[in-house]
Amino acid sequence: MKNLFVAVVLTLFLASQSFALEVAGVQMDQAVTIHGQQLKLNGYGIRKKFFVKVYIGSLYASRHLASAAEAYGDNGNKLIRMNFLHSKVAKEKIIEAFNEGFTSNSPDLAGSAEVKKFLGLFTADFIHGDVVDLVIGADGSVSASHNGRPLGTVTSAKLGKAVLAIYLGDKPADASLKSGMLGK
Repeated sequence: MKNLFVAVVLTLFLASQSFALEVAGVQMDQAVTIHGQQLKLNGYGIRKKFFVKVYIGSLYASRHLASAAEAYGDNGNKLIRMNFLHSKVAKEKIIEAFNEGFTSNSPDLAGSAEVKKFLGLFTADFIHGDVVDLVIGADGSVSASHNGRPLGTVTSAKLGKAVLAIYLGDKPADASLKSGMLGK
């Protein structure tokens, strides 16, 4: 009877481990809770620049989003998570990359007060192991955090869609990252 109990416990332990997702040495959460709502991992990809792995980008949503149009039209909370892989990414490079994304995908919003306030949230470099979360709230807010420390919030539904467009728009930062975040 004792051997049966040990076998059952071992089987359950191994089965639970098989559901864990590891990407480039990073354990990915299968689900997260944002504003009291459970969001599931929609998809992920690795952002590369000149063959350098910069970060793992993942999208979490309450339902599966298979296209950019579905993501833009979804009224629920969404989370974009960046798990940094590169040894160091200077804050100026992150701000520059966000600016390029806004200019390419939301030119009417580029340079606006909302975008300037959003870019002003990023005041530190990112290093290997850092986690940056961008929460696009159902209430029209965009919140950023760095390793769990809140950086601030900007309330603008237009900004929320523009942030999504950086990753999922017609001219995304990385086409394979876009595809991965949409679960393809």
